[in-house]
Amino acid sequence: MTMVKAHVSAQQLVAGRYRLLEVADREPNRISWYAEDVQAERPRLVTQIVLPDALTEDVIRRTTSRILRTSETMGALRPGRVAMVIDAFEEAGTLWTVTELIDGTPLSELLVQQPTFDFVRAARIALEVLDVLDGAHGEGYTHGELSPGQILVRDKGPVVITGFGLAGATLAPRVTAPSYASPEQARDERIGPAADLWALGAILYTMVEGRPPFRDRGRADATLKGVDRLPLRTPLRAGPLTQVVQGLLRKNSRERLSRPVVRQALTRVLDADPDTIGQPAPVPRLRGAYVAARASGWSRTAMIGGTALAVVTVSVAVLAATQGLPGVGSLAGSAPSASATTDPGNRTDGNGPTASPSPSAPTSSSPSSPSSPSSPPSSPPASSPSKTAPSATAGALPAGYHRYTAPEGFSVALPTGWKRIDTSRVDDVAYRVTFGPGGDDPHTLAVTYSTQAGPDPVAVWRDDVEPQLEELDGYRRIGQIKATTYQGYKAADMEWLSGTGADQVRTFGRGFLLGGGRSFSLRVTAPAAAWDDAANTLALKTFLATFRASAT
Repeated sequence: MTMVKAHVSAQQLVAGRYRLLEVADREPNRISWYAEDVQAERPRLVTQIVLPDALTEDVIRRTTSRILRTSETMGALRPGRVAMVIDAFEEAGTLWTVTELIDGTPLSELLVQQPTFDFVRAARIALEVLDVLDGAHGEGYTHGELSPGQILVRDKGPVVITGFGLAGATLAPRVTAPSYASPEQARDERIGPAADLWALGAILYTMVEGRPPFRDRGRADATLKGVDRLPLRTPLRAGPLTQVVQGLLRKNSRERLSRPVVRQALTRVLDADPDTIGQPAPVPRLRGAYVAARASGWSRTAMIGGTALAVVTVSVAVLAATQGLPGVGSLAGSAPSASATTDPGNRTDGNGPTASPSPSAPTSSSPSSPSSPSSPPSSPPASSPSKTAPSATAGALPAGYHRYTAPEGFSVALPTGWKRIDTSRVDDVAYRVTFGPGGDDPHTLAVTYSTQAGPDPVAVWRDDVEPQLEELDGYRRIGQIKATTYQGYKAADMEWLSGTGADQVRTFGRGFLLGGGRSFSLRVTAPAAAWDDAANTLALKTFLATFRASAT
């Protein structure tokens, strides 16, 4: 889907009457501006929507008419809950909508300041969105473009929804924020209320996980293809919302949870803990252009600054299939100088927008619990990467290394200066511990323990992990996935590159099975250009030679 992009800037006058002041929110193919209606001398929210090319005047006319008509209907159905569209027009290949200015902040902007919300706050916002969808669906209206940027969160009062009437007004399956499109939209099929429920699930996922379930890939067609074909990245932080999120994000629209079931599930979360859990809500702050406008009589009370939702450009942890663990694994070059940066969003697969991934080794479709694994034999690995470097054994550590014993039930020798920089857990089924010196250096070691591993570690890499890794920028597997043994257990090794240019990293992963569905994976990553350095080679050999699981 080709898009026509019209460049505009602050202080520009649109349609001869709306002066753009400052960007309020951005999403793919959509930018909202705080603006002034110079004729009415009133503040407005003006949204610029990039349209598919080659739209005729008749399509534009029908599109704008539909938006105005739907907005009016929805405003009557849910007074005060839908931002009324005052004007809609086309200018320079771009569709513009003008709405009343709501005393609220786009949810997408709130997620810039605080990438993850606690369960209660997320459930409350989702329930308020569901109230508006109930009214729309009851009258036969589907939003079809729902995304965090279309939800205005107010300091007082329920959320307000904007963007009604855009879906279906053009030939595009999804005009804005394609990463929140439903699979049926991605396939350009006829949509109904189930598409809005998918979007609600994707928004709920984003609020608790800190990233959308399917990343924006820069082109609408590529993003929609990912939504349709890629598996869902298992939510790791959703807690009591996990089942409702997964139920809403079922690829088959007929299998998604119904509105009453969703309402019950969200209400249970609120009833279980009426107080907000975790971190405090973001504190809004006024932007410069808006401060000046407010001084002339505007009534908006708060606005959040910020840029597009940041994504961490380090290793992406991929655990197979349905229950991947977060975190990143990468190996530091020299002992004291190696460093690692973990993804605070804790990606579980290569579907996230990180530039330098480091997925988990074959820990199967789901990682396992932090319960102590049984003690593997203390024999050295049967095979290890064929690199030449000083030998490292569990008994005599190389200079500059020390043994670290984790309370989870394993130990490993680490370079001096390395520390535990991230710990992730999935209830009673998995944990991941990531080590590194911290900072911006992409070197880390990630240790993952799972209780839900498949019987073939090669198949886990090939069938569960790699399809997700292929979505990473610059991903390329090095050689074949190799079956091996490690400390007497079935194992498999896989290596790959990801990222580009100076940010390219190389990852070695080894997964091995303890039996009974239990497994460990060790993931080591270093800058690709320095992969064969002696310090990196020694570190990799040391990790593999000294890793031990404690006896239960």
